[in-house]
Amino acid sequence: MFRKGKFKMPHSYVIIFMMIVLAFIMGNLIDAGEFERITDAAGNTVVVPGSYHKIPNIGISIFQMFMGIQQGFVDGGRIIFFVVFAYAFVFMIIKNGTFDAIVGFLLRKVGNRIELIIPIGMLVFGILGSTIGLFEETYGLIPVFMAIATVVGYDAIVGSSIIYLGVAVGFASATINPFTIGIAQQVAGVKLFSGIEYRIICFVVFMTISIAYVWRYAHKIKQDPTKSLLYGENIETVEMMSKEELTQIKFTLIHKISLLLFVGTIAALLVGTIKYGWYIDEISTLFIIMMIVIGLISKFSPSQIAEYFIEASKEMMFGALIIGLSYGIPVVMEKAKIIDTIVYSLATMLQGFHGMISAIGMLFVQNIINIFIPSGGGQALVTVPILAPVGEMVGISRQLTILIYQFGDGYSNIFWPTSVFTMCGIMRMPINKWYRFVTPLFGIIFVVEIIMIIIAVLINY
Repeated sequence: MFRKGKFKMPHSYVIIFMMIVLAFIMGNLIDAGEFERITDAAGNTVVVPGSYHKIPNIGISIFQMFMGIQQGFVDGGRIIFFVVFAYAFVFMIIKNGTFDAIVGFLLRKVGNRIELIIPIGMLVFGILGSTIGLFEETYGLIPVFMAIATVVGYDAIVGSSIIYLGVAVGFASATINPFTIGIAQQVAGVKLFSGIEYRIICFVVFMTISIAYVWRYAHKIKQDPTKSLLYGENIETVEMMSKEELTQIKFTLIHKISLLLFVGTIAALLVGTIKYGWYIDEISTLFIIMMIVIGLISKFSPSQIAEYFIEASKEMMFGALIIGLSYGIPVVMEKAKIIDTIVYSLATMLQGFHGMISAIGMLFVQNIINIFIPSGGGQALVTVPILAPVGEMVGISRQLTILIYQFGDGYSNIFWPTSVFTMCGIMRMPINKWYRFVTPLFGIIFVVEIIMIIIAVLINY
């Protein structure tokens, strides 16, 4: 006889494996097909509209499914090691006491106004996401902000939200983000960064909603810690002193130099990203160099630096493995050649609608496509060449099509498993806990997305 018991959420790795199995099943049920692709003047590989054609069903074997897991780790290697190096850089600053000194300084200065860290932090990261396309570059800071939030009386969800929700909502509310708006407008033949006025309004609206949501949750658990969704959970965060101990810490010369180097590193990251087109490889290299520099400035021996690097890597291993497993999902679907079929089928459905209904339908389509193509730039190169002419056929401007793509690609990153699995891995947080927190917010944001699109249709955006 089976015992009746309380349902227990499966381990995060089990959930991801179940998604891989689902991709395997879809790969053997959905017809294989593909678009023709060409290289445009800017060197981007883009889809040729109207070129979709079926190909003999490839299917995928169970052995290939498991091989997809290994290949997922290979494909996700850049992100995996980026996360490790980013956190190792931050970890070195933690080990020499600089972050403790910074937090202590802030506590002394702001006192009871510590809640201001939520709107200020989210707004700063939101602006960086909206303008220069910052996203993955913030991964190393998430564990630190989780620890800071816990020390000042909040929980790890609040700390992670300052970074994750701040940068994700900003990225989705792109104003001049080169990785989404830039690529999409270029592919669609729309003047670069045109229509920015309405996108700024969207940024203000969605950032306000997100900040208010996190602020409300933070205030609730500050008043009653048992209201925290993580109450009773053992969430590993960076070890920090108590609030009282932190306020007693004074800045030493090493702390001051480390802080200057930290700020200089962030400045170099921004300049490199904006001016020189840096991405994962270059930024990872920067973090490796500065990790060593900070270690030497802190008077750590080479062996100590190596030991701290290993310690930081261990702390990130749970998240690193989740990233690799998550990458296995699109690998399996790509092996079966079903991603283009899904995109084509969804785009074809839109042709039966017109005007406002079609615009809302396009939003649903882009949200679904984001499950299968989580990369913002990659999604633009696949979907915009198809949906832009489809949109014109049903009375939607190319500018509005890009806005819809932006919404569908961006905001669902806080909800769809392909992104959430990675972030929960970095946060070392049970997936179900994040979903309990973020689902109402995602629902609110989705409704507001529809409203903003309706307004855009009415004003002929």
